[in-house]
Amino acid sequence: MESNIWKKNLYQLFSENFPEKDHIFIQSTGGQSINYRELEKFTAQFSNALVNKGVKQGDRVLVQTKKSPEVVILYLACLRVGAIFVPLNTGYTESELTYFLDDAKPRLVVCDPNSNISNLDFQSEFSSISLETLGAHRSGTFIKLAERQSEEYITFESDGNDIACILYTSGTTGKPKGAMLSHANLGSNACTLKKEWGFNPEDILLHALPVFHAHGLFVAINTVLVNGTGMVFLPTFDVHEVIREMPRVTVMMGVPTFYTRLLEEDLFTDDSTKNIRLFISGSAPLLAETHNEFYDRVGHSILERYGMTETAMNTSNPLNGDRIPGSVGLALPGIDVRIVTDGKELDIGGTGNIEVRGPNVFSGYWRNPEKTAQEFCDDGYFRTGDIGYKDKNGYIFIVGRAKDLIISGGYNVYPKEVEVCLDEFNGIRESAVIGVPHKDFGEGVVAVVTSDNGKETFNSKKIISKLKEELAAYKVPKAIYLVDEIPRNVMGKVEKNKLRDIYKDIFLKDT
Repeated sequence: MESNIWKKNLYQLFSENFPEKDHIFIQSTGGQSINYRELEKFTAQFSNALVNKGVKQGDRVLVQTKKSPEVVILYLACLRVGAIFVPLNTGYTESELTYFLDDAKPRLVVCDPNSNISNLDFQSEFSSISLETLGAHRSGTFIKLAERQSEEYITFESDGNDIACILYTSGTTGKPKGAMLSHANLGSNACTLKKEWGFNPEDILLHALPVFHAHGLFVAINTVLVNGTGMVFLPTFDVHEVIREMPRVTVMMGVPTFYTRLLEEDLFTDDSTKNIRLFISGSAPLLAETHNEFYDRVGHSILERYGMTETAMNTSNPLNGDRIPGSVGLALPGIDVRIVTDGKELDIGGTGNIEVRGPNVFSGYWRNPEKTAQEFCDDGYFRTGDIGYKDKNGYIFIVGRAKDLIISGGYNVYPKEVEVCLDEFNGIRESAVIGVPHKDFGEGVVAVVTSDNGKETFNSKKIISKLKEELAAYKVPKAIYLVDEIPRNVMGKVEKNKLRDIYKDIFLKDT
């Protein structure tokens, strides 16, 4: 691929690959479809609506809505304006949302009419921020505003270095960090994935992922757009709906949970998948057991890849070649991946820290130059925080995470944030939060605690219920265990490796 093909506004890159205008871009289960002619019209109207609300180049547009075609249009409109799209998980609580408003300092918030964010004080505390709503089926104040706007808009010119999106990822301190991804970061990755995964003019993607996450937004939608093709757009993952839609799609992207749920259904057969050429998995570890069972059932070898919020995709098992269960594959073209310990690159088979460098790697964390400096090496490599090794053929295997990141159902959970909430409970003396293998979610969140009040008054169900008021649901432990002592080493550090070993099988046992 030409080195400068993606050094432009990301929307411009997409539009250069748009097909015939009546070609369908989005087909939704509610009967709604949007072709490429309508896509250009709607993104122009949305762009003009953003300008009407005072949004300028570099302004943040914070978005918390349910999945819909309109959210995709809003994302593209932000690209056209040169604004920075900031999507948020719909499960965040009011206290979490307050942090994002303070940190991102958006010009505009667009939310679902029933979002928790609409309960915040936009009259005084956040009076400088405009608030609009965007609901399902083309409802909400922002839609009404957009419908009155011109159908023409001149896209902002960029050399690719301008920030396109900020995606927040939790940190070990409990405070989320905003990863700044440029137009070129996203464009380069989309072009690479299109080629490496063999996307062609006949492809139709089955999209059942959330769009506030890098997987559903960047990996899925960007690749479809740079390919100039279409997708079947499901609001959520419903296993029966997915099976019904499979005959009219050719590619499916999902998290391991999707594939374990499909395997539980008798209707999921090789006949139902006969039109699909490629299944892709990411965002959480895919168990080798699931990979093998899937192949035995339908004759498809799931293609596992490895990426992160800060980098989009770094590696992939090959389209043509061995897809090795348990491996995240080879470094993608143009991306360097090395294994390092104590500043020295390791030989084949050596386990160490995974570092990556390439045009896909983000420029840094929003308003956090200190953290940015900590995570980059002098030669431009980004410290991923993951631990792994390379085999003799260059395949990369991830064995752990130096930063204790838990990936549950494709969502990032950092233990410290959960531990801070647990430690505030009356009677809990200390806590340790870990991730252990989970057949559905890749990893399940588990808390191990000690108590001052003894076992008689300990009630894990009440604690979990209370945590759901403080944290997004995916961060809440699926199990809490009371112990006499949490293991520590001679330096006083919690030995989470021992805890993971003790509880490693609790979600894998037959029930």
